[in-house]
Amino acid sequence: MQIVYSRVSTAAQSLQRQRHILTEAGLLVRTEGVAEGFRPADGVLLFEDPATTSKIPALDRPAFGKIAAKAHPGDTLTVSELFRLCRDLLDIHAVRNWCQARGVALRVLSGPLSNFHDLAANDATTAVIINVITAVGQFQRDIQNELTVEGIAAAEAEGRYRAGR
Repeated sequence: MQIVYSRVSTAAQSLQRQRHILTEAGLLVRTEGVAEGFRPADGVLLFEDPATTSKIPALDRPAFGKIAAKAHPGDTLTVSELFRLCRDLLDIHAVRNWCQARGVALRVLSGPLSNFHDLAANDATTAVIINVITAVGQFQRDIQNELTVEGIAAAEAEGRYRAGR
């Protein structure tokens, strides 16, 4: 069984980009006259967490609880982009461990890890590549957070920023 997961952080965001990627992969089908305009392809289970902050670990999100109830060994969990599923290095490892424990493959359709058939594979090559790429991603996120804090501090010092505005 193919299991597809999508998520956006806020109600103002759209699932359209993810749906487009999933449609290109044959996992979703465009439909006429349906509000969302997409439906799962045959043999695909679709789970979505709209307006769910990435601060909630993947395994704790409402849709993931539904995935856990439906997933069986040999199934594949597919996401359009890794950051739609996992927030950081700890989260990707938790999801990989969950997949490995249940015999579920993990596939990402776009981004630097998209060439892997199974990101949950329990081999040294997959593990080291995931560790390196996710560590670089975490480093990038940490630098971005530091720059944001510095920018806010500089704006406050110049009187151009007030918290809560």
